[in-house]
Amino acid sequence: MTDVAPAEFGTTPAGEPVAVFTLTNAHGLAVRVTTYGGIVVSLSAPDRHGRLASVVLGHNTLEEYVRDSSYFGAIVGRCANRIANARFTVDGKTYRLAANARPNHLHGGRHGFDRVVWRAAPFRTDLAAGVALRYTSPDGEEGYPGNLDVRVTYTLTDRNELVVDFVATTDKATPVNLTQHSYFNLAGEGAGDVLGHQLWINADQMTPVDEQLIPTGAVAPVAGGPFDFRSLTGIGVRIAAGDEQLRRGRGYDHNFVLNRGEAEMTHAARVVEPISGRTLDVHTTEPGLQFYSGNHLDHSGLCLETQHYPDSPNQPGFPSTLLRPGAEYRSRTVFTFGVTG
Repeated sequence: MTDVAPAEFGTTPAGEPVAVFTLTNAHGLAVRVTTYGGIVVSLSAPDRHGRLASVVLGHNTLEEYVRDSSYFGAIVGRCANRIANARFTVDGKTYRLAANARPNHLHGGRHGFDRVVWRAAPFRTDLAAGVALRYTSPDGEEGYPGNLDVRVTYTLTDRNELVVDFVATTDKATPVNLTQHSYFNLAGEGAGDVLGHQLWINADQMTPVDEQLIPTGAVAPVAGGPFDFRSLTGIGVRIAAGDEQLRRGRGYDHNFVLNRGEAEMTHAARVVEPISGRTLDVHTTEPGLQFYSGNHLDHSGLCLETQHYPDSPNQPGFPSTLLRPGAEYRSRTVFTFGVTG
Protein backbone atom coordinates (compact mmCIF):
# COMPACT_ATOMS: atom_id res chain seq x y z
CA MET A 1 0.00 0.00 0.00
CA THR A 2 1.05 3.60 -0.43
CA ASP A 3 2.20 5.69 2.50
CA VAL A 4 3.78 9.04 3.37
CA ALA A 5 5.89 9.66 6.47
CA PRO A 6 7.39 12.99 7.64
CA ALA A 7 10.66 13.51 9.50
CA GLU A 8 13.02 16.35 10.43
CA PHE A 9 15.84 17.07 7.98
CA GLY A 10 17.60 19.96 9.70
CA THR A 11 17.58 23.74 9.96
CA THR A 12 18.75 26.28 7.38
CA PRO A 13 21.43 28.87 8.24
CA ALA A 14 18.53 31.34 8.60
CA GLY A 15 16.95 29.12 11.26
CA GLU A 16 14.10 27.70 9.15
CA PRO A 17 13.15 24.10 9.99
CA VAL A 18 13.26 21.68 7.06
CA ALA A 19 11.25 18.46 6.81
CA VAL A 20 11.66 15.39 4.63
CA PHE A 21 8.75 13.22 3.49
CA THR A 22 9.14 9.57 2.49
CA LEU A 23 6.63 8.36 -0.10
CA THR A 24 6.30 4.60 -0.62
CA ASN A 25 4.18 2.40 -2.86
CA ALA A 26 3.10 -1.24 -2.93
CA HIS A 27 6.02 -2.32 -5.18
CA GLY A 28 8.90 -1.11 -3.02
CA LEU A 29 9.52 2.27 -4.65
CA ALA A 30 10.43 4.93 -2.10
CA VAL A 31 10.90 8.64 -2.77
CA ARG A 32 12.23 11.12 -0.21
CA VAL A 33 11.31 14.78 -0.79
CA THR A 34 12.52 17.67 1.36
CA THR A 35 10.90 21.07 1.83
CA TYR A 36 14.26 22.76 1.13
CA GLY A 37 14.20 23.36 -2.61
CA GLY A 38 11.52 20.71 -3.15
CA ILE A 39 14.47 18.35 -3.54
CA VAL A 40 14.10 14.65 -4.35
CA VAL A 41 16.76 13.41 -1.94
CA SER A 42 16.57 9.75 -2.97
CA LEU A 43 14.47 7.49 -5.15
CA SER A 44 14.83 3.76 -4.49
CA ALA A 45 13.76 1.47 -7.34
CA PRO A 46 14.17 -2.29 -7.81
CA ASP A 47 16.33 -3.86 -10.52
CA ARG A 48 15.26 -6.92 -12.53
CA HIS A 49 16.09 -9.12 -9.51
CA GLY A 50 14.15 -6.95 -7.07
CA ARG A 51 17.24 -5.36 -5.50
CA LEU A 52 16.66 -1.77 -4.42
CA ALA A 53 19.03 1.13 -5.04
CA SER A 54 18.63 4.89 -5.20
CA VAL A 55 18.66 5.96 -8.84
CA VAL A 56 19.11 9.70 -8.25
CA LEU A 57 22.14 11.61 -7.04
CA GLY A 58 21.76 13.27 -3.66
CA HIS A 59 23.24 14.16 -0.30
CA ASN A 60 22.71 12.82 3.19
CA THR A 61 22.43 16.14 5.02
CA LEU A 62 20.82 19.53 4.60
CA GLU A 63 24.19 21.21 5.09
CA GLU A 64 25.53 19.51 1.95
CA TYR A 65 22.58 20.78 -0.11
CA VAL A 66 23.08 24.31 1.22
CA ARG A 67 26.75 24.20 0.14
CA ASP A 68 26.15 22.53 -3.23
CA SER A 69 25.37 24.41 -6.45
CA SER A 70 24.55 21.44 -8.70
CA TYR A 71 20.74 21.60 -8.27
CA PHE A 72 20.65 17.92 -7.24
CA GLY A 73 16.99 16.86 -7.33
CA ALA A 74 15.65 20.39 -6.92
CA ILE A 75 12.76 22.43 -8.25
CA VAL A 76 14.28 25.23 -10.32
CA GLY A 77 12.61 28.53 -11.22
CA ARG A 78 11.21 31.04 -11.82
CA CYS A 79 12.92 30.26 -15.09
CA ALA A 80 14.82 27.04 -15.59
CA ASN A 81 17.90 27.12 -17.81
CA ARG A 82 19.65 30.21 -19.18
CA ILE A 83 18.46 33.75 -19.93
CA ALA A 84 20.92 35.72 -22.05
CA ASN A 85 22.62 38.73 -20.47
CA ALA A 86 20.42 38.26 -17.36
CA ARG A 87 17.61 40.43 -18.70
CA PHE A 88 14.37 40.39 -20.64
CA THR A 89 11.70 42.88 -21.70
CA VAL A 90 7.96 42.65 -21.02
CA ASP A 91 5.52 45.24 -22.38
CA GLY A 92 8.36 47.66 -23.12
CA LYS A 93 10.00 47.44 -19.69
CA THR A 94 13.38 45.77 -19.25
CA TYR A 95 13.99 43.66 -16.15
CA ARG A 96 17.50 42.84 -14.98
CA LEU A 97 18.07 39.51 -13.26
CA ALA A 98 20.80 38.05 -11.09
CA ALA A 99 23.76 37.22 -13.36
CA ASN A 100 24.74 34.02 -11.55
CA ALA A 101 26.25 32.46 -14.69
CA ARG A 102 27.97 35.62 -15.88
CA PRO A 103 26.92 37.35 -17.96
CA ASN A 104 23.78 35.22 -18.02
CA HIS A 105 21.05 34.13 -15.63
CA LEU A 106 20.72 30.44 -14.76
CA HIS A 107 17.97 28.40 -13.07
CA GLY A 108 16.26 31.29 -11.29
CA GLY A 109 19.31 33.11 -9.96
CA ARG A 110 21.44 33.05 -6.83
CA HIS A 111 18.47 32.36 -4.55
CA GLY A 112 16.08 30.53 -6.82
CA PHE A 113 13.37 28.05 -5.93
CA ASP A 114 16.06 25.44 -5.19
CA ARG A 115 17.15 27.58 -2.20
CA VAL A 116 13.84 28.34 -0.48
CA VAL A 117 11.85 26.40 2.12
CA TRP A 118 8.45 25.36 0.77
CA ARG A 119 5.28 24.88 2.82
CA ALA A 120 4.21 21.24 2.72
CA ALA A 121 0.97 19.28 2.95
CA PRO A 122 1.28 15.46 2.70
CA PHE A 123 -1.58 13.32 1.42
CA ARG A 124 -2.43 9.68 0.82
CA THR A 125 -5.07 7.75 -1.14
CA ASP A 126 -5.58 4.04 -1.78
CA LEU A 127 -3.43 4.18 -4.94
CA ALA A 128 -1.02 7.08 -4.35
CA ALA A 129 0.93 9.03 -1.76
CA GLY A 130 2.36 12.50 -2.12
CA VAL A 131 3.26 15.89 -0.82
CA ALA A 132 2.01 19.26 -2.06
CA LEU A 133 4.52 22.12 -1.77
CA ARG A 134 3.76 25.82 -1.95
CA TYR A 135 5.86 28.98 -2.17
CA THR A 136 5.06 32.62 -2.92
CA SER A 137 7.89 34.37 -4.75
CA PRO A 138 7.66 38.09 -3.95
CA ASP A 139 7.65 40.85 -6.55
CA GLY A 140 11.27 41.64 -7.47
CA GLU A 141 12.81 38.41 -6.20
CA GLU A 142 15.96 37.79 -8.25
CA GLY A 143 14.75 40.62 -10.51
CA TYR A 144 11.47 39.04 -11.66
CA PRO A 145 8.26 41.09 -11.70
CA GLY A 146 5.10 40.14 -9.83
CA ASN A 147 4.13 38.07 -6.83
CA LEU A 148 4.14 34.50 -8.10
CA ASP A 149 2.22 31.83 -6.20
CA VAL A 150 3.64 28.39 -7.01
CA ARG A 151 2.37 24.91 -6.14
CA VAL A 152 4.36 21.75 -6.80
CA THR A 153 2.83 18.35 -6.12
CA TYR A 154 4.83 15.12 -6.02
CA THR A 155 2.65 11.99 -6.31
CA LEU A 156 3.97 8.41 -6.16
CA THR A 157 1.49 5.91 -7.59
CA ASP A 158 1.16 2.14 -7.45
CA ARG A 159 1.93 2.16 -11.19
CA ASN A 160 5.52 3.09 -10.27
CA GLU A 161 5.01 6.66 -11.48
CA LEU A 162 6.41 9.77 -9.88
CA VAL A 163 4.09 12.54 -11.07
CA VAL A 164 5.27 16.15 -10.82
CA ASP A 165 2.57 18.81 -11.20
CA PHE A 166 3.24 22.56 -11.33
CA VAL A 167 0.63 25.31 -10.98
CA ALA A 168 1.42 29.05 -10.80
CA THR A 169 -0.41 32.38 -10.86
CA THR A 170 0.88 35.96 -10.87
CA ASP A 171 -0.29 39.52 -10.30
CA LYS A 172 2.12 40.97 -12.93
CA ALA A 173 3.23 39.63 -16.30
CA THR A 174 6.31 37.46 -15.75
CA PRO A 175 8.08 34.59 -17.50
CA VAL A 176 7.69 31.19 -15.82
CA ASN A 177 9.53 28.01 -16.78
CA LEU A 178 9.70 25.41 -14.01
CA THR A 179 11.37 22.01 -14.01
CA GLN A 180 12.48 19.14 -11.81
CA HIS A 181 16.27 18.75 -11.81
CA SER A 182 17.05 15.20 -10.68
CA TYR A 183 20.23 13.50 -11.88
CA PHE A 184 19.52 9.85 -12.70
CA ASN A 185 21.85 6.88 -12.62
CA LEU A 186 19.74 3.76 -13.15
CA ALA A 187 22.65 1.51 -12.18
CA GLY A 188 22.40 3.07 -8.72
CA GLU A 189 23.94 6.16 -7.19
CA GLY A 190 27.72 5.83 -7.20
CA ALA A 191 27.65 2.73 -9.45
CA GLY A 192 29.85 4.14 -12.21
CA ASP A 193 29.23 6.43 -15.15
CA VAL A 194 26.08 6.70 -17.26
CA LEU A 195 27.76 6.34 -20.66
CA GLY A 196 26.41 2.80 -21.02
CA HIS A 197 22.82 3.91 -20.40
CA GLN A 198 20.73 3.66 -23.56
CA LEU A 199 18.65 6.74 -24.37
CA TRP A 200 15.73 7.44 -26.68
CA ILE A 201 14.47 11.02 -27.15
CA ASN A 202 11.29 11.72 -29.11
CA ALA A 203 12.72 14.67 -31.05
CA ASP A 204 13.53 15.32 -34.69
CA GLN A 205 15.11 18.70 -33.87
CA MET A 206 17.22 20.49 -31.26
CA THR A 207 18.17 24.11 -30.55
CA PRO A 208 21.89 24.82 -31.21
CA VAL A 209 23.75 27.05 -28.74
CA ASP A 210 26.55 29.59 -28.85
CA GLU A 211 29.76 29.49 -26.79
CA GLN A 212 27.83 30.57 -23.67
CA LEU A 213 25.21 27.83 -24.16
CA ILE A 214 22.57 30.38 -25.20
CA PRO A 215 20.35 29.20 -28.08
CA THR A 216 21.14 30.90 -31.37
CA GLY A 217 17.43 30.99 -32.23
CA ALA A 218 17.81 28.31 -34.90
CA VAL A 219 16.18 24.89 -34.83
CA ALA A 220 18.34 22.14 -36.33
CA PRO A 221 17.55 18.57 -37.43
CA VAL A 222 19.16 15.76 -35.42
CA ALA A 223 19.11 13.18 -38.21
CA GLY A 224 22.38 11.33 -38.71
CA GLY A 225 24.36 13.27 -36.11
CA PRO A 226 25.39 12.84 -32.46
CA PHE A 227 22.08 14.34 -31.26
CA ASP A 228 19.99 11.68 -33.00
CA PHE A 229 18.48 9.63 -30.17
CA ARG A 230 15.39 8.59 -32.11
CA SER A 231 16.36 4.98 -31.48
CA LEU A 232 17.87 3.63 -28.25
CA THR A 233 21.53 4.65 -28.33
CA GLY A 234 24.28 4.45 -25.73
CA ILE A 235 25.00 7.89 -24.28
CA GLY A 236 28.73 7.35 -24.67
CA VAL A 237 28.61 6.17 -28.29
CA ARG A 238 28.98 9.65 -29.85
CA ILE A 239 29.69 11.93 -26.89
CA ALA A 240 33.32 12.33 -27.97
CA ALA A 241 32.46 13.00 -31.62
CA GLY A 242 34.21 15.95 -33.19
CA ASP A 243 31.07 18.08 -33.08
CA GLU A 244 31.09 21.81 -32.33
CA GLN A 245 27.89 21.63 -30.27
CA LEU A 246 29.30 18.84 -28.10
CA ARG A 247 32.50 20.82 -27.64
CA ARG A 248 30.55 23.85 -26.46
CA GLY A 249 28.56 21.79 -23.97
CA ARG A 250 31.53 19.61 -22.97
CA GLY A 251 29.12 16.81 -23.80
CA TYR A 252 25.34 16.93 -24.00
CA ASP A 253 23.73 20.01 -22.45
CA HIS A 254 21.11 20.86 -25.06
CA ASN A 255 17.38 21.38 -25.55
CA PHE A 256 15.51 18.92 -27.74
CA VAL A 257 12.31 20.01 -29.54
CA LEU A 258 9.84 17.28 -28.66
CA ASN A 259 7.64 15.76 -31.33
CA ARG A 260 4.15 16.59 -30.13
CA GLY A 261 0.92 15.01 -31.33
CA GLU A 262 -2.66 15.87 -30.44
CA ALA A 263 -2.49 14.35 -26.94
CA GLU A 264 -1.77 16.60 -23.99
CA MET A 265 1.07 14.36 -22.77
CA THR A 266 4.05 13.45 -24.93
CA HIS A 267 6.26 10.40 -24.46
CA ALA A 268 9.47 12.43 -24.34
CA ALA A 269 12.24 9.98 -23.45
CA ARG A 270 13.16 6.46 -22.41
CA VAL A 271 16.31 5.31 -20.60
CA VAL A 272 17.44 1.68 -20.26
CA GLU A 273 20.32 0.54 -18.06
CA PRO A 274 21.28 -2.86 -19.52
CA ILE A 275 23.05 -4.42 -16.51
CA SER A 276 20.46 -3.72 -13.80
CA GLY A 277 17.56 -3.82 -16.24
CA ARG A 278 16.07 -0.64 -14.77
CA THR A 279 14.13 1.60 -17.13
CA LEU A 280 12.80 5.14 -16.96
CA ASP A 281 10.10 6.62 -19.19
CA VAL A 282 9.35 10.35 -19.21
CA HIS A 283 6.01 11.80 -20.34
CA THR A 284 5.34 15.54 -20.25
CA THR A 285 3.13 18.43 -21.29
CA GLU A 286 6.23 20.56 -21.97
CA PRO A 287 7.53 21.38 -25.48
CA GLY A 288 11.21 20.79 -24.73
CA LEU A 289 13.60 18.41 -23.00
CA GLN A 290 17.02 19.50 -21.79
CA PHE A 291 19.35 16.49 -21.87
CA TYR A 292 22.39 17.10 -19.66
CA SER A 293 24.98 14.33 -19.41
CA GLY A 294 26.43 15.65 -16.14
CA ASN A 295 29.54 17.05 -17.76
CA HIS A 296 30.67 19.20 -14.82
CA LEU A 297 29.99 16.71 -12.00
CA ASP A 298 32.27 14.70 -9.75
CA HIS A 299 29.57 11.99 -9.78
CA SER A 300 27.84 10.40 -12.74
CA GLY A 301 24.23 11.16 -13.56
CA LEU A 302 22.06 12.45 -16.38
CA CYS A 303 19.28 15.04 -16.36
CA LEU A 304 16.13 14.95 -18.47
CA GLU A 305 14.66 18.36 -17.67
CA THR A 306 11.20 18.85 -19.17
CA GLN A 307 10.71 22.56 -19.82
CA HIS A 308 10.31 25.36 -22.34
CA TYR A 309 13.34 26.23 -24.41
CA PRO A 310 16.30 28.11 -22.87
CA ASP A 311 16.26 31.91 -23.22
CA SER A 312 12.61 31.86 -24.28
CA PRO A 313 11.91 35.35 -22.85
CA ASN A 314 14.39 36.76 -25.42
CA GLN A 315 13.51 34.45 -28.33
CA PRO A 316 10.24 35.45 -30.05
CA GLY A 317 10.42 32.38 -32.28
CA PHE A 318 10.26 30.01 -29.30
CA PRO A 319 7.06 28.99 -27.44
CA SER A 320 6.23 31.76 -24.98
CA THR A 321 6.89 31.45 -21.24
CA LEU A 322 5.02 34.66 -20.38
CA LEU A 323 2.37 34.29 -17.67
CA ARG A 324 -0.13 37.14 -17.25
CA PRO A 325 -2.50 37.96 -14.39
CA GLY A 326 -5.71 35.97 -14.64
CA ALA A 327 -4.00 33.08 -16.43
CA GLU A 328 -2.66 29.90 -14.88
CA TYR A 329 0.63 28.14 -15.55
CA ARG A 330 0.22 24.37 -15.55
CA SER A 331 2.78 21.69 -16.28
CA ARG A 332 2.92 17.94 -15.67
CA THR A 333 5.75 15.43 -16.02
CA VAL A 334 5.49 11.72 -15.21
CA PHE A 335 8.59 9.61 -14.49
CA THR A 336 7.72 5.90 -14.77
CA PHE A 337 10.15 3.28 -13.45
CA GLY A 338 10.31 -0.33 -14.62
CA VAL A 339 12.60 -3.19 -15.59
CA THR A 340 13.44 -5.12 -18.73
CA GLY A 341 13.35 -8.90 -18.79
